[in-house]
Amino acid sequence: MQAGIGADCITVLVATGLHRPNLDAELEEVLGDPWVQQHVRVDNHDARDEAAHVHLGRTRQHEVPVALNRTFVDADIKIATGLVEPHFMAGYSGGRKVIAPGVAHHETIRTFHSARFMESEFASSCNLAGNPLHETQLEIVEMLNGPVLSFNTVLDEHRNLAFASFGEVVASHMAAVAFARQSCEVVTGRKFKTVLTSSAGYPLDKTYYQTVKGMVTPLDILEEGGELIIASECSEGFGSAEFRDAQRRLVQLGTDGFLQSIAIKKLADIDEW
Repeated sequence: MQAGIGADCITVLVATGLHRPNLDAELEEVLGDPWVQQHVRVDNHDARDEAAHVHLGRTRQHEVPVALNRTFVDADIKIATGLVEPHFMAGYSGGRKVIAPGVAHHETIRTFHSARFMESEFASSCNLAGNPLHETQLEIVEMLNGPVLSFNTVLDEHRNLAFASFGEVVASHMAAVAFARQSCEVVTGRKFKTVLTSSAGYPLDKTYYQTVKGMVTPLDILEEGGELIIASECSEGFGSAEFRDAQRRLVQLGTDGFLQSIAIKKLADIDEW
């Protein structure tokens, strides 16, 4: 506000993607300071609200339909805040990922989670080169009018702030990625019979749905037929109704049948991946 922007002109848009909204005490924890809710408009992004989105066309390279939250698109100043850490599909979280899928329409998000993206060998943890999700996210940033700024952070193993970068969204994100790589990427040189891991603890282990993400990355260092042990609280149980439905189909169809059923879809069902 000291720069001339009144509190009534600021909106905090929670980038929920296709996940449920953050409400009540959870929202207070996300925002961190009661002053924000008392003085600033706070909205949860709703990917299923058609009227809340602006359609921007399709990306050139992967032909992804792009629609983003209208509040974000229309904002004179756009600032994405993100935590940068390895991500099992996008390579690294934060930066451009806060925009898409963070404040994207459900068709954009479901395209990201379709088999043609998920099957790519380049859509993997810690990899940005040739990663179709990363490439698409960068192109979506280019489709926006005006500059997009970003404040990206990296935390240490004790969840203390270890690094922060602010500036143009892509440059800021890459600076944080460069820092994170120093500690997040470790060459083992071999695979292991047993791997003990986690879903990174609270709040990332609230559901089994989120816990699965903690299972995917260590598969690269697990021997064929080895044992993967994961610790996760799952305080909110299994996950969304859509995820439970997808798991039922997996059981009914078997692995091969389930994979065949999703391979032909342009849009993945919600939480189906």
